[in-house]
Amino acid sequence: MEEVRVIKPIKKVGGTVSLPGSKSISNRALLLAALSRGTTHLKNLLVAEDTDMMIGALKELGVKLEQHGDEVIVQGCEGNFPVKRADLFLGNSGTSMRPLASALAFSGGEYVLDGVQRMRERPMGHLVEALNSIGAQIVCLGEQGFPPLKIYPSTRITSDVVHVKGNVSSQFASGLLMAAPLVAPSQGLNIIIDGELVSSPYVSLTCKLMARFGVIVSIDVETYVVPSHPYISPGEMMVEADASSASYFLALGALVGPLTVKGVGRDSLQGDAAFVEYLAKTGASVIRGENWIKTAPSIYGPKLQGIDEDFRQIPDAAMTIAAIAPMCEGPTTLRGIASWRVKETDRIEAMAKELRKVGCQITSGSDWLRIVPPEKLQGATFDTYKDHRMAMCMSLIAAGGVEVEIRDPGCVAKTFPDYFERLASVIKE
Repeated sequence: MEEVRVIKPIKKVGGTVSLPGSKSISNRALLLAALSRGTTHLKNLLVAEDTDMMIGALKELGVKLEQHGDEVIVQGCEGNFPVKRADLFLGNSGTSMRPLASALAFSGGEYVLDGVQRMRERPMGHLVEALNSIGAQIVCLGEQGFPPLKIYPSTRITSDVVHVKGNVSSQFASGLLMAAPLVAPSQGLNIIIDGELVSSPYVSLTCKLMARFGVIVSIDVETYVVPSHPYISPGEMMVEADASSASYFLALGALVGPLTVKGVGRDSLQGDAAFVEYLAKTGASVIRGENWIKTAPSIYGPKLQGIDEDFRQIPDAAMTIAAIAPMCEGPTTLRGIASWRVKETDRIEAMAKELRKVGCQITSGSDWLRIVPPEKLQGATFDTYKDHRMAMCMSLIAAGGVEVEIRDPGCVAKTFPDYFERLASVIKE
C-alpha cells in the first residue's frame, strides 16, 4: 500500500531550523577530493540518495573513503582511478552522472554508467558529443543521446578547444570543468559554451570549488580557460547548508512566520541563495546575516503578491515560488524554466497538474508557467512523480490553511531524508 503523509493546516511557524549540507556542493566536493592529491575531510556533507550514489561509485572505482555520519574522509587518487573496469549505477543523480562521465572519459578504463528509467530519459547527448570531439570514446547503449553510457579506454585529449551547448543543463559544463585540469594540454583547455548557459550560478559554484582545490579557472565571456594543473586537497572543507532546501522554510517563514534558517547566508556560494531576492519581491520581509536568513510575512498587507519573473538562474528554487503562488494575491508567472522539463520529472507538467487540484487556473508553455490563485484554496492529495522537490513543494500548500496529503513522501530521501520531521519541528499551531 502506497505511503501517504498527512499535513494538517499550518497556521504558524517559528524558531530556527538548521539544514543538511548542499547537494550541489557535496557531490562536487566528493569528486574533487577523489581527483586530488592528499586527504580531504568533508564536514556537514549531505547524507542522502544522491550523495550515496556518488560515494558508492567512487568506492567501486577504488577510491578510499571513510564515512562517519555527515563527515567523509576521502583519500585522493590524483585522477588515477585504481579500478579500470566497472558498471556504475547512479540512480537518478544528475550531479553524479554528468561529472563522472567527464572524469572517466580519459581515465584509461572501460565503464558503463546507468541509472533508473528516468535517468535514461535525461539528456546526455551534448556532453557525449563534446567529450568525443576531443578524443573520448563514449557510446550510448540505448537511445542515442541518453544513458546508459559505455566509456571505452582513452587517455589522450586531442584538442585544446571543446564546445558544449549550454541550454539544456549546466551540469554538462560543470562536468567538463572538473575533469579538465587533469587532461588539459600544457597550454590549457578552452571550454566554449555555445548558446545561453542555463543555471549559470551552478557553473560559478563549480569554479569556486575548483579554486578551493587549487585550480583557478579563467573566464573570458563564454570561454572557460582551464589550466593543466593537479588538484590539491584543502585538507578540510565545511559544506554549507543546501540553499535549494532552504527555500521551503524561507517560503514558510514568509507565509506564516517569522522563521530563521541557519547554515546559509548573504555570503553563500550557491546561486539558489538568491531565492530570497525573488521572495522579497512578493512583499515578504527578508533579513540576511552571515550564516542565516530570517523571513516573515508581507510588510505591505495580509498576503504576499504574485510576481512575473525570469527564473533561469535558479530553476530548482523557482519551484518553491510556484508552490506558494496559490496563497498570493494575483497571478504568478515563472519564465525561463525550460530545464524543468528534463529534471526528475517534467516539472512544468507536474506542477500544473497538482496546482489545478487546489483550484488554481494554470497556463503553460515550453519554458513558462502562469498560476492564477483560486478565490478559495482547496485541500488535496498530491502526487509526487518520484520527485523530491514536488513532495516538498506541495507540503507548503498546508500553510494556506488547508489539509494536504503527500503521496510517496519517501521520495524526499534523494536530497532531504528528514524533511517532514524538520517541517514538523517548526510548526507552532
